[in-house]
Amino acid sequence: MKASRIAAVGALAGSAVLVLSGPAFAHVSVAAEGTAAKGGYATVNFKVPNERDDASTTKVEVNFPTDHPLASAQPEAVPGWKIEVTRAKLDKPIELHGEQIDEAVSKVTWTATGKGIEPGYFQKFPLSLGQLPEDTDELVFKALQTYSNKEVVRWIEVPQKGQEEPEHPAPVLALSAASGDHHGSSTAASDESEDAKNAKDAEAASKETAAEPADSSDTTARVLAIVGIVVGAAGVAYGVLAGRRRTEA
Repeated sequence: MKASRIAAVGALAGSAVLVLSGPAFAHVSVAAEGTAAKGGYATVNFKVPNERDDASTTKVEVNFPTDHPLASAQPEAVPGWKIEVTRAKLDKPIELHGEQIDEAVSKVTWTATGKGIEPGYFQKFPLSLGQLPEDTDELVFKALQTYSNKEVVRWIEVPQKGQEEPEHPAPVLALSAASGDHHGSSTAASDESEDAKNAKDAEAASKETAAEPADSSDTTARVLAIVGIVVGAAGVAYGVLAGRRRTEA
């Protein structure tokens, strides 16, 4: 009996831990589709869960980093949401594709035109970003989540390495090492080199095929020559033997 009570208490305690720790994992986050390479372009998804049981999320604002400005942010249409991209002048222009850019994206706002994100659901908000900076390993996006009851949750606390995750962490996008070319040319180049290799292999195969009849002809000629020599030698031997028989007779 005591053992069963202890097991029951342990199960309840475990359930309580899960319930209490659940909300810690339900926060606004950002992740790339594939990789987000330094100096390149990437499509990312901002994932927004609803943490309330009695209200819907009706507005999401994502503020872009000012220390590493991004010149471009193209949103994908999301049914039931109005999207606004806000741009701002830069204190210091940045160079992009050999041109000086004096403004960048400062904020993207999604506002629900319908029910929004209802309790028990989450929504993904895709963006195409670029050109990603080359001098940092991550980008921090501070987000504001507004509910239908006018409550605003500020996801703006920057996570620190070696420390516990804050209560309202800001979405952080990890950047991978720079690729060979910032516009996907590296892929095209590798495809091109692969095509060139295939072309060379095909050319070599063609030459080998073309040379094959000549080789076959040479071989046939050699065989015929050898056969001729053998036949000739046999004829000579036969003639000699025949002469000897006649002489003896």
